[in-house]
Amino acid sequence: METVAAVTGRPDGRRVRGDRTRRAVLDAAVQDASVRGLDALSFGTLAAVAPVNKSAIAGLFRSKELLQLAAVERAREIFVEHVVVPARAARPGLPRLWALLLAWTAYSRARVFRGGCFFRTVEVEFDMREGAVRDAVVAAQRDWESYLVDHARRAVDAGELAPGTDPEQVAFEVVAVLNAANDRSLLLADEGVYDRALTTARTLLTAHGAAAGTLVGDTAGRV
Repeated sequence: METVAAVTGRPDGRRVRGDRTRRAVLDAAVQDASVRGLDALSFGTLAAVAPVNKSAIAGLFRSKELLQLAAVERAREIFVEHVVVPARAARPGLPRLWALLLAWTAYSRARVFRGGCFFRTVEVEFDMREGAVRDAVVAAQRDWESYLVDHARRAVDAGELAPGTDPEQVAFEVVAVLNAANDRSLLLADEGVYDRALTTARTLLTAHGAAAGTLVGDTAGRV
């Protein structure tokens, strides 16, 4: 049987409403999980903050694990929107790498997720576990770090970082600095850690051969 969309050329209204409802539930889920972790998610708690009842949420996701997996995927979409997409305006290599660091600090500082970086929260929660949710969190982290490694490698190839620089070491160092800024900003309520993080990142990159004058910008992502 042909669908409404196939016959009329218009989207099926029920499907559109269902997608909108699912997105609203997931947007509430990722905010809650960024503060309390993925284990704290439940159909009941989400029904209290999302525009849909518990049975409808259960119908959308069927199990807690599927809800957690969907929340990780939605968080990845939000992360890409706020960190990866803005940095694409910068040229690949060192300019893109630096733009990613600016965008990440702006993302964490602005509390795009109430609990700071969503992935920082759930990495700690699932680091010693096994299963599909851990695998999804690991995949997200590996994607992020491999993207940083790729642009560090491009920077080495372009002569923007010193010959022989290990791109994986560069990525490890800058991720450690970003994570520390996120954690300390939450625990100590100190926004100054973001400026210190960028100062540290500049020091690390110049130690690897970057020209200091190319690493400009602030924690609002302004260059």
